[in-house]
Order: sequence, then C-alpha cells, then structure tokens
Amino acid sequence: MAISEVLEAERRLVEDDVVDGCVDYKGCPVNNRSKYGGWRSALFIIGVEMAERFAYYGVSSNLITYLTGPLAQSTATAAENVNAWSGVASLLPLFGAFLADSFLGRYRTIIIASLIYVLGLGLLTLSAVFLSGSTSECQNTSCSTNQFQVIFFFLSLYLIALGQGGHKPCVQAFGADQFDSQHPQESKLKSSFFNWWYFGMCMGTFVTLTVLNYIQDNLNWILGFGIPCILMVVALVVFLLGTKIYRYSLKGEEKSPFLRIGQVFVTAVRNWRITPSAIALEEEARGTLPHQSSEQFKFLNKALLASNGSKGYGKVCSVSEVEEAKALLRLVPIWTTCLVYAIVFAQSSTFFTKQGVTMDRSVVADFQIPAASLQSFISLAIVLTIPIYDRIFVPIARTFTRKPAGITMLQRIGTGMFLSAASMTGAALVEMKRLKTAEEYGLVDKPNVTIPMSVWWLIPQYALLGVSEAFTMVGLQEFFYDQVPTELRSVGLSLYLSIFGVGSFLSSFLISAIENATGGDGRDSWFANNLNKGHLDYFYWLLAGLSFIQLVVYLYFAKSYIYNRGNAS
Repeated sequence: MAISEVLEAERRLVEDDVVDGCVDYKGCPVNNRSKYGGWRSALFIIGVEMAERFAYYGVSSNLITYLTGPLAQSTATAAENVNAWSGVASLLPLFGAFLADSFLGRYRTIIIASLIYVLGLGLLTLSAVFLSGSTSECQNTSCSTNQFQVIFFFLSLYLIALGQGGHKPCVQAFGADQFDSQHPQESKLKSSFFNWWYFGMCMGTFVTLTVLNYIQDNLNWILGFGIPCILMVVALVVFLLGTKIYRYSLKGEEKSPFLRIGQVFVTAVRNWRITPSAIALEEEARGTLPHQSSEQFKFLNKALLASNGSKGYGKVCSVSEVEEAKALLRLVPIWTTCLVYAIVFAQSSTFFTKQGVTMDRSVVADFQIPAASLQSFISLAIVLTIPIYDRIFVPIARTFTRKPAGITMLQRIGTGMFLSAASMTGAALVEMKRLKTAEEYGLVDKPNVTIPMSVWWLIPQYALLGVSEAFTMVGLQEFFYDQVPTELRSVGLSLYLSIFGVGSFLSSFLISAIENATGGDGRDSWFANNLNKGHLDYFYWLLAGLSFIQLVVYLYFAKSYIYNRGNAS
C-alpha cells in the first residue's frame, strides 16, 4: 500500500511538472516547469518591454515639441500629426499579431519587429542630423525646412510605428505565455504578471520623461533620438539571451482560428432561413450549448446545422467554434465603449504638454522642468499605484469577493474610466484658472511670456490619469488576453491596442472638426497657436462630459457581459 502511494505521488509530481501545449527552444515538450518559463523567463521579457517603452516614449512624448519647433508646424497641425501617428502605431499591432498567430509565431515576429524598430530609430536620428545641419546653415537667414527633410522624418517615424506594431502585442503575449493558466499557482502568477508588466513598462517611461526629454529640450535632438536607438539594440540582445529558457506555445494542427471563426459567420448567414425551433430541437437532442452564452447571439447557433436543417449533410460548425465566434462578438461593446477613454489618453502627450509650456516651470533658480517631462507624473502615479493594488488591495478584496484577482477585470476597467473623467474635470478647472491668470496679468496677447502660475497646478490631472491607467490599461490587457481563443492571444492584445489607435484618430478628427467650427473669419479657435486666446477648457469639459456618458453605457454592457467558461475572474 505504501509503495503504491509513493508511485501515485511520483506520477502526480511528474504530471504537475509537464506544461501542456508548450515546447522548449529545441522543440521538445516542456517536462520541467521550473526550468522553463515562469518568472525566470518573464523578467527577461519585462526588461525588454522597459527598454522598448523608453524608446517609444522617447519619440512620442516630446513629438509635438519637435513638430512645432524644428519642423515649425502650427499647434493644431502638430497635434493632428501626433494623433495620426499614434493611431497608426496602435492599429498596426493588429497586422503584427495576425502574422504572429497565423504564420511566424511570436518569437520570430519579435525579432523581425525589433530589427525594423532599430532601423526606424536609426533613420530618425539621421533625419535630426540633416535638420540640424540645415538649421546651422540658416542661422543668419530666414529659411524653412525643405520637403525632403520632412518626408525623410515622417518615413522614419512610420517605420518605428511598423516595428512597434509587431513588437508590442507579441512581447506581452509571449510574456504571459510563460505562465500556465491551467496550473493553480501559475494562474495566480499570470494575473500578477500583468500588474508587474505594466509597472516595468511605466518605469521605462518614467526614465524617458525625466531624463530623455531634458536632453531633447536642453542639449540636442540627435542625442535625444540616438539614445533610444542604442537602447533598442540592447533590448534585442537581452531578449535573445533568454532564448534557452522560454516556453514556446505549440501551434496546433487544426485549421487557422481565423478560418474557424470566419466559417461560423458564413455558415450562419447561409442558414438564415433555418427557424429557431429547428435549432432548439437540435440543441435539445444533442445537449449542446448548455452554457448561459447560448442565449446570446442566437443567430450564430444556426452554424450548428447544415443548410437543409439537419446535421447530416453540408459544412457545419462545432459547438466550440460557435462559442469562439460569440466570445469575439461579446468583446465589441466593451471595445467600443472604451474609445472615449482612448481620446482622453491622447491628450497627455499633446495639449497637456502645450499647457505646461506656457506656465512657470521653475524648480530651482536656474532649472526649468521640460514640459513633456510632466508626463512622468503619470508613470510615477502608476508605479506607486500598482504595488499597492497588487500587494494590498487584491488580498483584501479577495477575502470579500473570493475572486483570485480581487475584483473582476471589467470592474477594474470601469474604475479607471471614472478616474479619467475626473482627470478631465480637473484639467478643465485648471485651464480656466490659467486663462484667468493670463488675463489678470495682461498676457493674453503675449504667448511667449511665461504666465505667473506654477506648473504644479497640472500635477493632479496627470496623477489622476496615471491612477486611472493602473486600473483601466492593465484591466484591458488582461481582459483581451484572457477572453479570446488561446491561438488568438496576440490578436487579443492588439485589439486592446487598437482601442487607442482608433481613439487617436478620433481625437485628431475631433480637433480638426472643432478647429474648423470655432476658427476662421479672423476668429481664434479653441486650439489657437496662442493658447491664451484659445479655449482648451471648453475642449476638456467636452471630454469630461463624453467620459461620464461613456461610463454609463459601459456599465450597462459590462453588467450583462458573460465571461468565457472558466475565465470569470
């Protein structure tokens, strides 16, 4: 009896050490979970993400200053260009994720994307060299940037967006793949991974905003763009060093998930004549779709039957395939109701920065904080919030809710939405005070004179936005990773990123529409180049109102959302 118990214990130990669906770098099954994957591998990947975010925000955070400075664009045009580029950079992950999940795999996609990223940053640095040379030649004359320099700059910029499009969704999905969702302990670690992933990402951003923006504003742009390029080379080397200890998801032999899900919609459309009673009889006979989700999107249940109403002939879909299609459809309302949050998110690197430029940024007698560096308070708020959330809030909430993550992913997202609306309300109030101060001191017609109002007035709106990110951004990442089919997790994360891509385009469209509606005929628009004559406060109030409306609609859909089976945390 004792021997059989020992053998049984050994068998369970061996089974517990096997990670299903994963192989090592040689292509062999992972039979030792302590040797491959886990935090040991994830730390490499978080380190890579820190470097990548340093590089990305080294370009994006101060881009509006470069466009309105060396490239001499107007405030509104520069803001539209920043939003357009940010939108493309956030939508390209859909393409990168498709390539990774369908053809290349995440590991290869990351390496290729990193090389494109480095090339883009190198060319961007070179464009700054060209512009610096032409500027030095024009010091004593009036000359504008030539067309070649502008084209070369934007070509480099969009090459960075292309590299980021392959890098961003795959690195995070690859990091989450290092934890086994089916293992009780590793399942908890995976939820924690998303928190510490975002923590590491924001640490990289914080360093960028505090150090690199100062270099760009006070030394030169060549160094300001060159340092991110060097760091991305280091990040690629670090990623390759972890090759032998990573877990690699095993691609199944079944047909592509895109084809499976697409077939469900095609079959359901072909079977549009089939009556609900026929579907109900089939479900009752076969005992299919017992889950609550069978009542949602019932038209897709028609894909379970052939066109003649039977299961015997023609192309039909399985229950699991129908469930996959429904899982993606359930994401649409959540994705849509997050778009206003994305519009608010876009303001921190555009108008928040331009606000700061007009205010007193003195820290000590001979030192002024760069306006773009104010974004570091977003990162600082996140860096402070996430450990408190992960180590204090979650364990306390867990005792009340009995949920592994403390609260549901959708509750976390909604909390952040409320805080972002509060941030916009605060921003509107501060802008009203800034405009009043400019009027009191007779500075309305003096845009280049510093308004005697401390830039620290802007800190609350940055901090609130940072805390909201710690809730909403991390919640969205985990939600879109967790709620899609396993083979589409890179695509899931790219869907999360696409929210901010579309949000950036919507922000650009909104700015353009308001610019046209409020400007012209000698009038100053809300976004006048002289912000003292503009009305950013009206814009912020508009966003605050839209944010609260969005929150109400979001709560309606979140309340009725049905989580995937086994993923209700």
